[in-house]
Parts: sequence; structure tokens; C-alpha cells
Amino acid sequence: MDQNKAIYLDYAASAPLDKRVLREMMPYFEENFGNPASIHSYGQRAEAAIESARERVATTFRVTPQEVVFTSGGTESDNLAIRGAAFSKREITGANRILISPVEHHAVLETAQQLSKHFGFIVEFLSVDEFGRVDPEEVDAGIKPDTAIVSVIYANNEIGTINPIREIAAICREKGVLFHTDAVQAAAHLTINLNETPVDLLSIGAHKFYGPKGIGSLIARKGAKLVPVITGGAQEFSLRAGTSNVPYIVGLAEALKLTSENREPNSLRMRALRDRLIEGVLESIPRAKLTGHPVERLPNHASFVFEGADANLLLVMLDMAGFACSSGSACKVGSPKPSEILKAIGLSSNWAMGSLRVTLGVDTTLEIVEKFLKALPPLVEQARSLKA
Repeated sequence: MDQNKAIYLDYAASAPLDKRVLREMMPYFEENFGNPASIHSYGQRAEAAIESARERVATTFRVTPQEVVFTSGGTESDNLAIRGAAFSKREITGANRILISPVEHHAVLETAQQLSKHFGFIVEFLSVDEFGRVDPEEVDAGIKPDTAIVSVIYANNEIGTINPIREIAAICREKGVLFHTDAVQAAAHLTINLNETPVDLLSIGAHKFYGPKGIGSLIARKGAKLVPVITGGAQEFSLRAGTSNVPYIVGLAEALKLTSENREPNSLRMRALRDRLIEGVLESIPRAKLTGHPVERLPNHASFVFEGADANLLLVMLDMAGFACSSGSACKVGSPKPSEILKAIGLSSNWAMGSLRVTLGVDTTLEIVEKFLKALPPLVEQARSLKA
């Protein structure tokens, strides 16, 4: 099938750039191209654009502009939060323990594992229920006097489950432990008010909400001290050295603004489509299970496992049939091993190897969902028979 006519159902991996966002960005590639560190008028215009963007991001999350740090994306934000907080906390208090869930994005998991392997930190894992959800009471029990930082993903990229972040953050605040959440998926679909939710460190990435790839932000609340990961300059309050990516920063702020303005109607529409998709798959395909929480999940996110199917083979067949989907995290596509997240929620390999993630976006219609529901069942059966 012509790739240009393929139906895109992988918005959790990346959303297309909104044309309105691109229009906002273009002047900073062209006439306003100056380095914001320069004193002359070109630099001043670039610096003004960054600070305006910082204020807009701050307004969305109900924080101060000084608490908004621009990065290259969600992965760097996670790295700066985990690594930066762990080193800082150990230096100040001697705390040497990191507490995370087993269903984190690899940007959190592998950062914590590196800190353990090369820098002597102790990494401990919370358990999750069959939906991949963390119990706040376990967080409470898991925090020790030498815990430097706790990190729990806001909404899971692979199975869509939303964690009780407000309750977890409140426990960490009460115990005086820094709390980080990867909100890369959540920021596109959930209202996040950090005046009401005491998160210390929060990561986002623009390309999940129709902004450009290669730009993100770490919201670092006042009092959350960090050791910078990238050194060499005083940009971003000396937390992230390097010449500022002005057009992309402008793009992130505009995409976030548009997402916030349209979040409620978009979420209502996508939730209805998502529920129809889940209902249709479970009714038409035997030996199929929904993964993730049935209610507390992202409004655009449907994920499944099919017993005895080969996920990678199914993805290839779906692509040939004109549907772009995923088997989970975009960072895991092509892996011949069962997902760590699916293992953490108790699925056997025979189920976990047959995973499928379908994520909806602004261009998804009921007609598209029905077309997908018609195409999927025979492809799943084919994937099962070829694997056998």
C-alpha cells in the first residue's frame, strides 16, 4: 500500500507536527535566527522568544518560569531528574537509594541501573498490580531514611495505565524525599496542575503533543537541587549547557498551549473511539486480553495481548494492510524478547510476545476504527498460524 495513504495509529510513539506550531517556529529559523546569549538585537529577540515560551509552559503547569528547564526531549529530562537529583542528594545528605517502579520508560530504568552499576547507588523496585499500577501505600513503606529520589511514571507509554500521582507525590513530600514523574505521555492528555500535585520533578517531550521532536522540558520545582548532566555554559539556570534551540522551544510552548486549549473535547472524542476499539477487539478475537487499567488509562490508548501470536509479524502484516501500529514502546519495537512491562504485570511469554498498542489522535475517526476492527482479526489468526 502507498505509505502516504496508510492509517496512522501510533500517536504514543510520535504525533505529527501541527501546522500552526510550524508557523510559530519558522521566524526563528529565518529572520530571528540570533543566538539568545548575544547582546545585540538579534540575540535579544531570540532571548525574548525563549522567556515568553518559558512563561507559557509555566502557566500551563502552574509553576514559576524559573522552574521550567528546556531540554532535548523527555529522555534527557528523565536523565537530568534522576541522575541530577541522585548526585545532589547524596552530596548533601549522603542518601544513596533510588526507588522506582518496574514499568518505567527506559530513560528512567537505564539511568537508575547505570547509577547502580557505576556509581554505587542502591536501586529498589516497587511492585505493580495486574494493571501496572503502583499502590501509594507501597511507596510509603518503601521509602527509607537514605532514599534520595522516588520516580513513578505518570501514564504508562506501553499499556496506558495512569498512576495515582497526586497521592504518591504527597507521601514523598511528607517524608521529605524528592519525587519525579515521567509525564511524557500524560502531558498530551491530562490536566497537570503542580499547585495541587506536589511533584518535584516532571518530564515532558513536545512530539507527543503535536510539537517538534528534539525538544522537551523538565519542570524542576524550587528546592529540587540538581547536578547538571550537560556542562559547559550557564544556559537554563546552569542546569543544561548548550546554545538554546530557539525555534523548537517556541514550538514546544505553542504545541502545549494548543493541546491545553483543546484537551477536554479531544479527550472526550478519543475516549469514545478508544472504548469502541477495545470493545471490538475483545469481542471479535478469541484469546485476547486488554493490557493496562480498564478505566484509569489514557483516553487515546488501547493495548492488547494475543495468546500465541508474534507481535513483530503482526505489525508487519498490519503495515502491509495499511495500518501503522506498535507493539509497545517505540524504543522497544523489533525486540525479540517479551516486554519488561508485560512481564511485570504477570503475563507469560506466550501472551507477552503477542502485544499490540493502538493509539489514537486528532485525525482518527470512527470510520478508521471500524476499518481497523474489520482488518485485525484475520491478521491475528494469520500471525498465530505462522508462529506455530
